[in-house]
Amino acid sequence: MSLLVVGSVAFDTIETPYGQAEEILGGAATYFSVTASYFTPVRIVAVVGEDFGAEQRRVFENHGIDTQGLERAKGKTFRWRGEYRGNMDEAKTLETQLNVFQTFTPKIPPAYLDSRFLFLANIDPSLQFHVRKQINGPRLTGCDTMNFWINGKLPELKKTLAAVDALVINEGEARMLSGTENLPRAAAAIHKLGPRTVVIKRGEHGAVLFQEGLIFFAPAFPLEQVHDPTGAGDTFAGGFMGYLAREGDLSERSLRRALVYGSVMASFAVEEFGLSRLLRVKPQEIEERFRHFKAMTHFDV
Repeated sequence: MSLLVVGSVAFDTIETPYGQAEEILGGAATYFSVTASYFTPVRIVAVVGEDFGAEQRRVFENHGIDTQGLERAKGKTFRWRGEYRGNMDEAKTLETQLNVFQTFTPKIPPAYLDSRFLFLANIDPSLQFHVRKQINGPRLTGCDTMNFWINGKLPELKKTLAAVDALVINEGEARMLSGTENLPRAAAAIHKLGPRTVVIKRGEHGAVLFQEGLIFFAPAFPLEQVHDPTGAGDTFAGGFMGYLAREGDLSERSLRRALVYGSVMASFAVEEFGLSRLLRVKPQEIEERFRHFKAMTHFDV
């Protein structure tokens, strides 16, 4: 089924203990859409500048991503520069240049209005709500947010949360949003804001899915080296939503498998800088790693 993502496309400069990458293609909508494209047709709504060329556009087109909603505006593409030192779960932001993203107002092409699955990546919650109201009756709407919006636009964020089905959020943000340190209590508090499904990302410790009467944990895949964690959370969301859109099934079994596929895809993303590994991964590698996850967590032998 069709999956629409609305979010950012960026050029990232990243430094980790394993090296540095300059001005590589990134952004939440980029990681999400490339990942989800391994499971289902994807549509993207984002804005780029005049410095976004044919080479970058081919990244999307080579993965069958519909770029009709990729707006080209006068100016430069959003840029982010960060580094990882010690704790590879958290980046230190060195520079942010919003550029054309500063005035981004999502324009949804008429052909996208029938999207059955919708993901509102990390943008202003007012814009998230604006997009949600335009899409008529999606099967599942998921969203992401961050501490900046929780601190600065909480009323607007709560309005958005009341209009979505699922929230994908990291554990620090879950605690901030809920006002409690305990994750089950945090999930229960977020449920009351609207989302029936709450997925809390825990970096190298995996992810936990909470629904009423259901708690399911998926570990992170054990890797000897993590070269670049940038975009891992967006990649996770792409795997999670992409699998659900492919199956068209929102049962408990499907949600459990979607959480594992999210972890599978994130494990590929962090193996190399930027999108490098994601662009080369093969469907059989995805399924093989999924089987590794199953063997790693199965205990009823």
